[in-house]
Order: sequence, then structure tokens, then C-alpha cells
Amino acid sequence: MSEKHDILEETQHIISPDESMGPIFLRNVFVGMFLVLVVVFPKIFINTQIYFKSREISTLTHEHDSLLEENRLIKAKVEAMKYKSQISDTLF
Repeated sequence: MSEKHDILEETQHIISPDESMGPIFLRNVFVGMFLVLVVVFPKIFINTQIYFKSREISTLTHEHDSLLEENRLIKAKVEAMKYKSQISDTLF
């Protein structure tokens, strides 16, 4: 019986280590997570900023295009009114 206990005691640290989640392991996990966040957070932040700026640019582009079209229509109306005015002046 004593031989079995001796063999068990000798192999106990291999079979089930006592310090599998000691303070050093936890510290290393937290340091690793911190480093990953330090690397990933700026990328997420920059991507988010790019997304919102592109939405804003798209909105402004659509507004600009619609204003240009409205300006073209107004110029056409003004030209029509000028032509009508010139025609009516020559008739009287």
C-alpha cells in the first residue's frame, strides 16, 4: 500500500497540478486581454468614425445633387419668364 501512495504522490503533480490558475496565470490573462484591447479598440473606433463620416458625406452629396437640379429648374423658369417678358414687350 505504501508503494502505491509513493507512486501516487510522485505523479500527483503531473496528473493534477495544484497551481493551474494561480495569481501569475491570472495576471498574464489580464495583461493579454489588455494588450488585445489596446490593439483592437483604435481599429474599432476608426472604423466607426469612418462609417459615420461616410454617411454624412453621402447625405450632403444627395442634398447637393438635389439643390443643383433645383437650381437648374429655377434657371429654366427664369429664362422662360425673360423670354415671355421680351415677347410681350415687343407685341405692345
